Amino acid sequence: MQAEYFDLPDRTEVETAASFRELNRVNCLFRFSHPFESVLPQWLGEANCERLEILDVGAGTGLLGKTLTEWAARRGWQWRFTNLDTNPVALKIGGQPDGVVGSALQLPFADGSFDLVVASQMTHHLTDEQVVTHWREAWRVTRDAIFISDLHRNAMLYALVWLTLHLMRANRTVAEDGLISVRRGFRQNEWRGLAARAGIPGANVWRYHGTRIILQARKKTS
Repeated sequence: MQAEYFDLPDRTEVETAASFRELNRVNCLFRFSHPFESVLPQWLGEANCERLEILDVGAGTGLLGKTLTEWAARRGWQWRFTNLDTNPVALKIGGQPDGVVGSALQLPFADGSFDLVVASQMTHHLTDEQVVTHWREAWRVTRDAIFISDLHRNAMLYALVWLTLHLMRANRTVAEDGLISVRRGFRQNEWRGLAARAGIPGANVWRYHGTRIILQARKKTS
């Protein structure tokens, strides 16, 4: 439960901007958008993917939304993202004019506001109690589905992240936070228990290529 340097309140805007730019490099290298690209069309159905209103919780600079919007557009689909983050500096860096500053624990949206609610590598910043609240809120504001991706805590991923960040010569904040993030990651049984506490019916928790853990659930049955 060691706090990440990203979460410290006294960081300057310059430090935050530099760290987010470096983090975006790391995320792209590890293909952070791939679980969404490979799973969502088959799971939701391609017809349902033609037009989606999506909320990204803990969006940071909005890189996931930008990446997936461009990816969907190449398939003739229109995906519109609302990016929410507690850090206004992150949204500013990402050039998100419609970004929303807000908390995952109290989403400033009405029930059923979005077709899909996603979060990528954000959940490990929260305590278990906060995770339960975060998922309840995500479930409340979606009309159809939630898809949460985070790090699967294991020694192989820890070693891979250490080696990659060392070879990249990542700055100290990103390098140390990367390893903390893996240690703050989750196992499947932990997420299943949290999903049950959050009251997410039919939640499917599984590992993605041994490096990530996925939670997916739908309100619609057809």
